[in-house]
Amino acid sequence: MHKIPRGYIFPSAAFSLSTKQIKFYQPMDRVPEIGDVVYGEVGRIGQHSSLENVSGRIHNLHDGSRALFVFGNRYAPDYYEGTLPERFEPKVDLLARSGMIGIVRTKKSVIKDPTEVSILGYAVDKDGEVINTQDFPKVVPNLTEKRYPRSPLILVVGTAMNSGKSMAAAACIWTLKVSGEKVRASKVTGTASLKDILHMNDAGAHPYNDFTYLGYPSTYLLPDDEMLAIFNKLDLRFGNHPKNYWVVEFADGLLQRETSMLLSSPDVRERVHRLILCANDAFGAIGGIRVLKEQFRLEPDAISGLCSSSPLHIRELQMMVDIPVFNSVSPDVASLYPLLEAKRPVRKLASKPAAAVLVVE
Repeated sequence: MHKIPRGYIFPSAAFSLSTKQIKFYQPMDRVPEIGDVVYGEVGRIGQHSSLENVSGRIHNLHDGSRALFVFGNRYAPDYYEGTLPERFEPKVDLLARSGMIGIVRTKKSVIKDPTEVSILGYAVDKDGEVINTQDFPKVVPNLTEKRYPRSPLILVVGTAMNSGKSMAAAACIWTLKVSGEKVRASKVTGTASLKDILHMNDAGAHPYNDFTYLGYPSTYLLPDDEMLAIFNKLDLRFGNHPKNYWVVEFADGLLQRETSMLLSSPDVRERVHRLILCANDAFGAIGGIRVLKEQFRLEPDAISGLCSSSPLHIRELQMMVDIPVFNSVSPDVASLYPLLEAKRPVRKLASKPAAAVLVVE
């Protein structure tokens, strides 16, 4: 075992850990598992030239920068698809600014090759056991069964990555907060990144959290039951009080594996109080509405995202669908709040209520 010297970067992919746990590293040819932590050195700088630490600070990277890194899988159509190596590799790819590593399998053509990381050794405890982020969850449910009525769940989904989901979630949180409501917020799927949940906190959500609080650096390629367990653990911890709202974001698009998996689950569908669909443009929103209806038997209560900031996109939408649209950049609180408001108590539903008001800016 070797001692890890001070001066390394502690990335947000290792959010569930503390600096007190990180003391030693040990070179070994272990086949990596999701959540395994390594001590490594940055080699060739590629697409990612910075690292986000556990406080949200962004560190500039240099050739030779040393940091902790966490093994995981990434699904990002605008960047990379990356997975765990099938065997130990001394050099791996930086998949995300949060410090998650793996091997890039595909990438968007306009994106640079990944930054290279040389593994110096696995982070180990005093007994030489490899440290894994999943062994140290920061969130533990205080109940074993869901009690009803529950917190009204406002679910934000999108047609694709970067369709405006986080901005729409923040708009919902802000609207509820300034209307006198208590709001909690979670991002249930995706790749470790504090940016989105910090936006939720900026808008007034407290507490706020994501899957990294349960020790996962990402959710891509997790088994069905494990993915549903993440949703239910966060629900059990943050969705129990009927007077609080729970705003939830699912990453990427409706066709993405984990989003589709969760929307197919009755446990998730029956928990939804309001469903917000985000899209880049009007045509994408129309396609998203169709997928929600035909594949998941769901209808959005409102449309938002990037398309909501364009009067022309809104005009095109109004020609095709009769679903409310709200501008997530500058939401009209007086109009949006009645759309989100719950008529208490909220109980487990077999079907979703219809939207009642058109919100257009």
